[in-house]
Amino acid sequence: MLGSLTILLLCQLAGELIALALKLPVPGPVIGMLLLFIGLAVRGGVPRGLHDTAGGLLRHLSLLFVPAGTGVVVHLGLLGNEAMPIAVSLIGSTVLAIAVTAWIMAALLRRAGGEDRA
Repeated sequence: MLGSLTILLLCQLAGELIALALKLPVPGPVIGMLLLFIGLAVRGGVPRGLHDTAGGLLRHLSLLFVPAGTGVVVHLGLLGNEAMPIAVSLIGSTVLAIAVTAWIMAALLRRAGGEDRA
């Protein structure tokens, strides 16, 4: 388990270093996850120890939201002052995500339908 945690943390560290060094607009943990994925793809699978460690982390994922929830409560006044922009951005991004998903789905269905006719 310690070795698996070390692998996960090293991937995250590598991602952070790459994001910082290249001044990328992508978070370091996302880059680290991509590095981990590439490493596992090259290896051809997930080692049992890493699978078990990741499963344990996922089972207790809700604990990682406690600091974020605390931050929301601490800044509740600020959230109240900025309620309108937050609401507009949440609604707008949701509508945009639904529209883009529908557009992609329609394009894929057209493509699949066109291949069936050929």
